[in-house]
Amino acid sequence: MAKIQWRPVVNALTTPQSYRAQVVPHNTAGYDEMAADISSAHPNYNAELVRSLAPLIMEWVQTRMINGDQVTLEDAVTFHTTIVGRLDSPDASLPDDEELLQVKVYASRPFVLGVRKEARLERLPMNEKQPLITSAEDTKLKLANVLNPGGVLHLTGSNLFFEEDDPDCECVLEGTRSGKTKQSVFASISNSEILLVPDIPAQANAWNNEYTVTVTTQYTEHGTQRTSTYRRKLRTPLTVVPGNDDGILTGRATSPYVTVTGAALAANETVRIQAVLDLHLGELFFNLLDMKEGGEEGEAVRVTADGPYTLSGFAGSGLTGLDLTVNNFSALSEMIRNTYSGRLVDVLNMEAGT
Repeated sequence: MAKIQWRPVVNALTTPQSYRAQVVPHNTAGYDEMAADISSAHPNYNAELVRSLAPLIMEWVQTRMINGDQVTLEDAVTFHTTIVGRLDSPDASLPDDEELLQVKVYASRPFVLGVRKEARLERLPMNEKQPLITSAEDTKLKLANVLNPGGVLHLTGSNLFFEEDDPDCECVLEGTRSGKTKQSVFASISNSEILLVPDIPAQANAWNNEYTVTVTTQYTEHGTQRTSTYRRKLRTPLTVVPGNDDGILTGRATSPYVTVTGAALAANETVRIQAVLDLHLGELFFNLLDMKEGGEEGEAVRVTADGPYTLSGFAGSGLTGLDLTVNNFSALSEMIRNTYSGRLVDVLNMEAGT
């Protein structure tokens, strides 16, 4: 069992100076991690089903609170609303304040005691400030973790600032197979964000479209260099011409895990292809998506082994069908599981050809 990690940090509110213990989370778990963990511990519950139910539970909690209820999940947590504001008299109206109504969530005593009983603590050394990249988005396509040669890459985080002309500081894009480029065209650099026009290094093969981004800072002239590599991989759009057997959905491999063998395409169009891993069944599900998160999507196709598959288009798309061949189901599944938290998406610039 992993331990709860903590480190001492300066308590700025005390004189003389003192320190407090600050918990350092290993990572941030959400619906996807919940589904995977529950399905692994209870194989009768399909991860996809758990993932679909979890947001519905929170929606039910919110609806109950909107209707004036308190929600108590026994031996777990309680959700309730409060009103913040002062009344000058018993019959005074409530203040006109959009933050008047607040939502409070607190853990039950059995829940807290359960955590205290099982948890173990691990002390980390005190450290100085460290750069941290928390998100990356292409500002043109408005898509997370996409590295678009025709766009601007927006990195957010903390302690990211560095001087562009400082030879000891840099922002670097590096291909997971080959290629590495120090970035030189910045629109903005601050502690909380970096905006840059990406200079993307070429890799050995067209299907090697996976990259890392790293920021190196130095907070004083003779200080220690501090480096942060974004925990997610960035992927560049792929140009696909039906009939060319272009590779997609691959990482650093010397041969593509998936190739496009044909398409029913009326005109050039940019779409996305998604591969989702069912962690319980060990199966993949492919489907086509439009270029907006939460937008139109085609029917999911179950993929269980190497071989040919055909994906249908989505409403409003000129791409009505995409023919694929899965060349290495095992390696693709392993990559999606270990590197992409169960979901891999590629942007495809589909060209109708002549």
